[in-house]
Amino acid sequence: MMHLSKNLLAGLALATALTSVSVALPAQAAELRMAWSQDATGLDPHKQTAFSSLRLLELIYEPLVRLDPELNVVPAIATEWEFAEDAKTLTFTLDPNAKFTNGAQVTSADVKASFERLLDEETAAAARSNFLSIESIDTPDDTTVVFNLSTADVPILVAMATINAAIVPASEIEAGTIGTEAIGSGPFILDSWEPNSREVLSANPDWAGGDVALDGITISVLPDEMAILASLRTGQTDFALLNDPLVATLVPNEANLQLNRVGQLAYNVLQLNPSRPPMDNLKVRQAMSCAIDRQAIIDAALAGEGVVTGPLTMPAFAQDPNSLFCYTQDLEKAKALMAEAGVDGFTAKVIAATGEPPVAASEAQVLQAQLAEIGVNLEIEMMELNVYVDTWLAGNFDMAVALNGGRPDPYPMYNRYFTKDGNLLKVSNFVDDTLDSLMKQGQAETDPAKRVEIFQEFERHLAEQAPWLWLSTSYGYTAQLNTVTGFEPSPTGTLFGLVDVTVE
Repeated sequence: MMHLSKNLLAGLALATALTSVSVALPAQAAELRMAWSQDATGLDPHKQTAFSSLRLLELIYEPLVRLDPELNVVPAIATEWEFAEDAKTLTFTLDPNAKFTNGAQVTSADVKASFERLLDEETAAAARSNFLSIESIDTPDDTTVVFNLSTADVPILVAMATINAAIVPASEIEAGTIGTEAIGSGPFILDSWEPNSREVLSANPDWAGGDVALDGITISVLPDEMAILASLRTGQTDFALLNDPLVATLVPNEANLQLNRVGQLAYNVLQLNPSRPPMDNLKVRQAMSCAIDRQAIIDAALAGEGVVTGPLTMPAFAQDPNSLFCYTQDLEKAKALMAEAGVDGFTAKVIAATGEPPVAASEAQVLQAQLAEIGVNLEIEMMELNVYVDTWLAGNFDMAVALNGGRPDPYPMYNRYFTKDGNLLKVSNFVDDTLDSLMKQGQAETDPAKRVEIFQEFERHLAEQAPWLWLSTSYGYTAQLNTVTGFEPSPTGTLFGLVDVTVE
C-alpha cells in the first residue's frame, strides 16, 4: 500500500474514530494561496534546468520513482523495481492505476518513448548523459519496463528520481506538443499559466498516489521577497517559497508565521571557464581558489546561512572540506601561484542571475573584492533568469556565479559536466582523463564502500584542478501561516510535500 498518501491513511483512521465519537472538524481551504519570487521558464520537464521551473513541474509530472525527505528512493509511477545481480538490468512494475490528465493510462510504451526522447540528442535533455548506459528498453506488457544496460549502473535509479526524467505521454511526444501543454500524471493539473504573474493548479482527481488534501493552488509571482513576507503577514498568502536568507531570518519574528528550513544538496559555486585564457592555466585557477575566503562569503552574502562545502554535498559521500586543496584562504600562496603562472592580474566578466539565487549579486561582489587582492578584476553582469540560463547552457561566459542542483549520488550529479560524454560539457568546458575515469569507475562499482572511496578521490582531484570554485551549501526555506499544516521540506528543495498540506 505504499502508494497511499499519509492523508488518505489519516482519513481512514479518522473515519473509524468518528463511529464512536463526535468531533468538530476545522474547515478546510479549497485552495492554497501561494507565492514565490521566480517563475518557471518553461514547461518541458526534460529540458528545464532552472529551480523555479522544476518546483512547478514536480507538482504536475511524475518520474518512475522519487526521493522522499530522507533521500530514499520511493514509488511514483512505478510501484516496484529490481536490479539484476550484475546491475545491468533494471525492471520496473508500473502502477496500473496511473493515468495522465488526458485520461490515458500510463503504460510501458510511454516510459519507453520518454526515455528515447531523453536520449535523443536533438531533444537537448538536461539529464541526457545520466542515461547513456541504456542500450535497449523492453516492454513485455503494459505495466512492465525492462532497461537493458551496457554496464552496471546502480546510480541510474537515483538519476531517474528527478523531474528531468519525467514520464510524458507517447502520443504527445509524437504530436510534438511537449512543453506547450502540461499533460502529466502528478498530483496537480496546470489549469493556467500567466508567465511572471500567476499559475492556477487544481488537484488531479485521478492521481494514483492517493488523495490530494487541497482542491488547488494559486501561485502569485512577487519578485520582491519582502513583498511576499508582507503578503504572508497580512494573511493574503498562505504559503511561500523563499530564496533570500535575509528575508527568511525575519519570519520567526512573526507571531502568525512558521519557517521551514532544511539543508540543501544544491551548492553555490563560482564557475570558471577553463577554455578561456588565463583560466586555462591550472596555476591561475588554483590561485583563485586559494585567494577566496569561503566562510567570509557565507557571512557577508548569505547572512551566515550556509556551510562551506566541497563538490560532494550529499552526506553519504561528503568529506571534510578542509582536507581539499586550498580550502583555507592563503593569499601568499595565491600570489605565488599567479607569479608561477606568469600572469600579472587580468580582467574577466562574471555573470549572475537576478533572483536565482537572490544572493548571487552579493556573492559576486564579495568575490570581486577578494579576488582583487591577487590582481583579478571582476566585472559583474547581472542578467534576467531566462537570459542567464541560455548564456549558461551555451557556456558563453568567463565566470558564472551559480546555484546548481545536488543529488544523493555523485554520478548523476556530476557526470554530465565532467565526463567526455557529458551533455553539459559545454557548460564546464573542462575535460580531464582522471575525472572521466573515476566517474566511470564509480558508475560501475556496486560495493557501497568502494564507491565512497572512488568518489572522494574524484572530489579531491576536482578541487585541485579547480575548474570551478565550490563555495557553500545553504538552506531551503518555505514560510507559512500557522493555519497551514502537513508540509514536510526536503533537501532537494522539492515542493512535492504540498500534496499533504491542509489549511484550517
